[in-house]
Amino acid sequence: MTSSNHAPLSLCPDVATGRLGALWPRLLLLLWIWTSDPAGQVWASHQHFHPHSIKLPGDITLGGLFPIHARGPHGVNCGELKKEKGIHRMEAMLYALDQINSDPELLPNITLGARILDTCSRDTYALEQSLTFVQALIQKDTSDIRCSNGEPPLIRKPERVVGVIGASASSVSIMVANILRLFEIPQVSYASTAPELSDNNRYDFFSRVVPPDSYQAQAMLDIVKALGWNYVSTLASEGNYGESGVEAFMQISREAGGVCIAQSVKIPREPAEGEFDKIIKRLMETSNARGVIIFANEDDIKRVLEAARQANLTGHFLFVGSDSWGAKSSPIAELEDVAEGAVTILPKRASIDGFDQYFMSRSLENNRRNIWFAEFWEDDFRCKLTRPGIKLDPEKKKCTGGERIGQDSSYEQEGKVQFVIDAVYAVAYALHNMHQDLCPNSHGVCSSMDPVEGRLLLDYIRAVNFNGSAGTSVLFNENGDAPGRYDIFQFQMTNHSHPGYHVIGQWTNNLRLNLEEMQWSGGDKSVPESICSFPCKPGERKKMVKGVPCCWHCELCDGYQYQLDEFTCEMCPTDMRPIPNRTACCPTPIIKLEWNSPWALVPASLAMLGILATSAVVVTFIRFNDTPIVRASGRELSYVLLTGIFLIYLITFLMIAEPGVVVCAFRRLLLGLGMAITYSAMLTKTNRIYRIFEQGKKSVTPPKFISPTSQLAITFILISVQVLGVFVWFAVVPPHTIIDYEELRPPNPDLARGILKCDMSDLSIICCLSYSIVLMVTCTVYAVKSRGVPETFNEAKPIGFTMYTTCIVWLAFVPIFFGTAQSTEKMFIQTATLTVSMSLSASVSLGMLYMPKVYVIVFHPEQNVQKRKRSFKVRTQVSFSGGCCCGSLLL
Repeated sequence: MTSSNHAPLSLCPDVATGRLGALWPRLLLLLWIWTSDPAGQVWASHQHFHPHSIKLPGDITLGGLFPIHARGPHGVNCGELKKEKGIHRMEAMLYALDQINSDPELLPNITLGARILDTCSRDTYALEQSLTFVQALIQKDTSDIRCSNGEPPLIRKPERVVGVIGASASSVSIMVANILRLFEIPQVSYASTAPELSDNNRYDFFSRVVPPDSYQAQAMLDIVKALGWNYVSTLASEGNYGESGVEAFMQISREAGGVCIAQSVKIPREPAEGEFDKIIKRLMETSNARGVIIFANEDDIKRVLEAARQANLTGHFLFVGSDSWGAKSSPIAELEDVAEGAVTILPKRASIDGFDQYFMSRSLENNRRNIWFAEFWEDDFRCKLTRPGIKLDPEKKKCTGGERIGQDSSYEQEGKVQFVIDAVYAVAYALHNMHQDLCPNSHGVCSSMDPVEGRLLLDYIRAVNFNGSAGTSVLFNENGDAPGRYDIFQFQMTNHSHPGYHVIGQWTNNLRLNLEEMQWSGGDKSVPESICSFPCKPGERKKMVKGVPCCWHCELCDGYQYQLDEFTCEMCPTDMRPIPNRTACCPTPIIKLEWNSPWALVPASLAMLGILATSAVVVTFIRFNDTPIVRASGRELSYVLLTGIFLIYLITFLMIAEPGVVVCAFRRLLLGLGMAITYSAMLTKTNRIYRIFEQGKKSVTPPKFISPTSQLAITFILISVQVLGVFVWFAVVPPHTIIDYEELRPPNPDLARGILKCDMSDLSIICCLSYSIVLMVTCTVYAVKSRGVPETFNEAKPIGFTMYTTCIVWLAFVPIFFGTAQSTEKMFIQTATLTVSMSLSASVSLGMLYMPKVYVIVFHPEQNVQKRKRSFKVRTQVSFSGGCCCGSLLL
């Protein structure tokens, strides 16, 4: 009989005809495999090479893919044996099958068999091996095959694999998933965590009992945020696991916000010499990013730590490692000081006691079904088994077969054993539920499950929900992913009797982290910082760096700004100023001119002296009201003039008094009234003298309106103009107080003050005084014109000197008053200047016009006697001729 070396294909004519049309896409795939690299001539080699595999008979067969061996050197598929990741995990599947087949409640009267293959940790080799799982689904024409007697051959039908447990590495699972989905064979992985396998459109027949790295990435992001870090770097080994893990972390961090990636560095598959030194230098380009998120294999982790030590950066980097680091000791061996404080993550798992008992009881005699067990035995006990035709290595001891695992060798259960068992049970429960629905009254496999329809089985797998080997629930979401459950470790060296990895938290959809149990380099309990920019001080806003949302510059809110929020400075309202730390505004202090201020004491003292002097003159004039000097000075106008002088002195106290409606009203009224009264009286006097003098030149007829009554009338008319203007002002703008915040608002807001004052601007003050100034100037003009009056007209000269001096005082007032507009003491200076100027002008008038008279009245009364009267005509003639003075009438 002519046949191939491998398990023969089913050649039943009735089946082949019906399925041929549906298999064209699959046959095209196999044609592609035949003609393409890197698995060149896969099918051809498969025809001439039967893969080493474990075959367990059963009613329903499950496939298994395990990395029994490591990747071989260049040109060789398989390398050294992997005891834990390979043998432990594969034996876990055998253990699970034994438990299921011995369970009378689970798949009763149905035995699960298996075909277990070695992937050799290589994706292309695993693809070649996985063709074993699909050969029963591929029909082949055997019409040309005949036995020697001419009869058709009897070809055994190969076992049909209904589901595959595996693979381990994500890259292997991705490669295998692409072919298994074409033949609708469900796949349940126990270790592949690449996020891209969650794509249900591309890998719709793939499921896994371990959470994807997207959950792990979320857990790592939550850890970073819990530690208060916002600026980290990422480090990934080239390949599906590392690159997909980092990409998931970066995408989740972008979506969540609050964490920025400083550097994203990839470790090549075949790193050149000095590559890791370059990686450390690149990470140090952003030295503030001390946190490093690392998705890398064990060898790359170890070499990164070595490069960090060589660069004298022990304790600088704060590693957050994925499950490839986990709680393993091999990556940090002899590098514990560099790894101290590293936070790592592992899917939540438990040691399965039943498996420990099972595995430690395995021996060469009772475990012949494991074709790799002899190789494991030699490796585990470091001995050599004798084989026919093979000479024993004299340097190795001979295996006796009596060795015991865990006694004569070290043993620790591999971390993914739990997930292998859960994966097998997930398929078993799916088959059990499927059998109950399709074969309710049947013992064993019924026709409805022969063959098992792959897509229907996938639906049952996705629907399982049971307590797994560790007591946790096993279930899948719509993408075939298991829920995320992680333990969080930190490698700690100090304050512990046994330095090593310590559980510091868990993550199950949300983070529970015990920060108080964490410690860092040197046993420090405070969490180190990994941030781009330090927080701004109070009163400073963040000016963001374009394109890097975690980096900013701090700018002080200056002037009258305060910090509205972390990004904005706002101006305080006009009546407020920022508090010292510039986080809010407070009311601006309000001030007014106080009586004890030097700016008030000096003007008030002058005004008080002036009032006393004026009062003394008035009292003297009243006392000697009928004496010649008083009568000659023009008693009526003198009393009016003295009243004006008194009011000029009085205004000083109103200008200093606390502003109020009444005070403001009297300020408006008296500020110009006193001067208007004074200079109206003086103007009337000088105008009378001038008219008499000019009239005397032309005629002996006296001018009109020179009587005392007329003089008073003229004076009051002039005064009424000022009073009328003030009352019009009252009607248009009623007097009120204001608080001026602009006048005293220097660059330094600490010196800002609000000034309580009347509603009188600088311009309104000048306008209030303008009429008095007009009277003053006019009076001065008449004084100049009357300068030629004979000496006997003794009133003209003092008025002239009074007006000249007054003009000088007020000319000095203007630059002082307006020159202080930018001074911080503006109000005080201007008030003092105004009041002092008014007091000086009043004092000049009082001193030059009345003090000489008072002096004569009081100290020389003999001069205060009646002189002989003469007629107006004689006096006028004498005045024209320059004769004797008869000015008593004029005076």
